[in-house]
Amino acid sequence: MRSLRCLAAEALAAHAPAALQSLDCVAHDLYPLLFKTSFSLERTELLARACCELQAEPCAARRPAVQVLADLFVTEGNFETVVRALRPVGPAPLRMRCPALRADSLRPAQLLHVLELVEAAALRRLDVVHNVRLHTGHVERLLARARFPRLTALTLPPRAFDPPPAGSPGPDGEDPHLAAIARALSQMTQLTELSVAFSVLTGRLQQLLGALRTPLRTLDLANCALNHADMAFLAGCRHAAHLEVLDLSGHELVTLYPSTFFRLLGRAAPSLRTLTLEECGLGDQHVNRLGLGLGPCQRLRELRLLGNPLSARALRGLFAALCELPGLRCIEFPVPRDCYPDGAAYPLDEPAMSKFDKQKYEEVAEGLRAVLLQNGRGDIRASTPLFGTFDPAIQETSHELGAFLLQALQSALEKFARALQETE
Repeated sequence: MRSLRCLAAEALAAHAPAALQSLDCVAHDLYPLLFKTSFSLERTELLARACCELQAEPCAARRPAVQVLADLFVTEGNFETVVRALRPVGPAPLRMRCPALRADSLRPAQLLHVLELVEAAALRRLDVVHNVRLHTGHVERLLARARFPRLTALTLPPRAFDPPPAGSPGPDGEDPHLAAIARALSQMTQLTELSVAFSVLTGRLQQLLGALRTPLRTLDLANCALNHADMAFLAGCRHAAHLEVLDLSGHELVTLYPSTFFRLLGRAAPSLRTLTLEECGLGDQHVNRLGLGLGPCQRLRELRLLGNPLSARALRGLFAALCELPGLRCIEFPVPRDCYPDGAAYPLDEPAMSKFDKQKYEEVAEGLRAVLLQNGRGDIRASTPLFGTFDPAIQETSHELGAFLLQALQSALEKFARALQETE
């Protein structure tokens, strides 16, 4: 439970005008707490602006420099301010130091520029998300130029492993940039978390992960179009025995690769805490085998199964099997197939996803909770977050996301107009 002081600091930091008026009345020994709560609210731009304003003050040279450790969230909107704060032209009473960086809505050149300024050698976490358009050429340059000897967690945006538009394949037909990326990753001796969701990695997983020196504890391969060779490598590699968080969403694992998938589960069972299998084509015919495959995962705490075409009856059977997992605390289950109109095609698109019988769903959900209670597992929380987990940081880029969508629409219309002109 957070203290009253912490709650009060959060309230003050969340209201900038009140904070400016009241700061002189706050005891100096409470400043560290205010800094901490400000960072937790992702106020990167306000912190950067404060650094810049202090640099401009006449007495800046006489003040002792204070280093502020901050997890920065850099977007196109605050890019210029953050750059000025990270690269002061004169005395800087406040100097930002960045152990973790999240980047969104930046051009590749802007991302590289920020990484040069934040002292990549000290960076522990790098999350490049959403609207940063990278290909393998960009990723190679990013990892080669910055180097990250202390990096423990890396997230790359969707399609980051697409080849460059004008790139030419190597002698064996492979993307030459991928080999360079794999070499760079192998030099990160502390890397234990890797997320490359929504990047096509068909037949390339061993090349990417095979040379890593440290076993991964977190691996996100959602919608990476893995094939049998990729799954066989994953089930047999040393990472499997250390995985704590695994996301294989978007792959029909039990239909296409049942033996390798369950071998992977067996090897990961001693360590696995969170397993995400969303939109994996899991149907009623797979439930018994899935329950048996999860049996050894005694330390599993979270299981996410959204988007799978399971009936209410199959879900009840699965819940009964999951009650045998002593560590399980959270199940995200799909809206039952029988709550949708007949003939609903999976995977469901967003409009179809929300068109289900709400009353019937509530009845099924109540029945599933009853299964948990009957088995003495009232400690398990079961829910259906239809559109996934809310990312609180997205509010920082909401206006930029709107601009990005408008630009994408404009680009699509221009291409359509050119296509019409060419056909005339």
